[in-house]
Amino acid sequence: MNSCILMAEITQDPQLRYTSENQTPIAEMLVQFSGLRPEDAPETLKVVGWGNLAQEIQEKYHAGDRVILEGRLGMVTVERSEGFKEKRAELTIARIHRLEGAELSTNSAAPAVETAPAKSRPAAPAANRPAAASAPKVPAAQPAQDYDDIPL
Repeated sequence: MNSCILMAEITQDPQLRYTSENQTPIAEMLVQFSGLRPEDAPETLKVVGWGNLAQEIQEKYHAGDRVILEGRLGMVTVERSEGFKEKRAELTIARIHRLEGAELSTNSAAPAVETAPAKSRPAAPAANRPAAASAPKVPAAQPAQDYDDIPL
């Protein structure tokens, strides 16, 4: 199964166009994400969204937004002006999520967080602790159905 999740920054505003056959909306944009190692240059990837998702992307997302993209990674052949064909990776997305105030770093060293020592507050006696059985049971979240209309 081809499924990708990518955290990236939008570098080019989404462009909305329509197919010639049935006027289905298509949004295209470029995103950038960090390399695997800190010394690697950032990578750029073309992202495509279809239908209602395309319209949502064009209306709500802009260059500079940090997002999480879920979709399928594919290779497309592009005719170059120099007269040869080139293969490029392209992500066809099924979902997009905005990251508010998040940093885009993958393998950078995070600063150490100091915490107060545990001895600053004594533990509550067992008689004062709430019983675990009295906590309400919350059912596990059901995974979202993915109705992909392209058969494999």
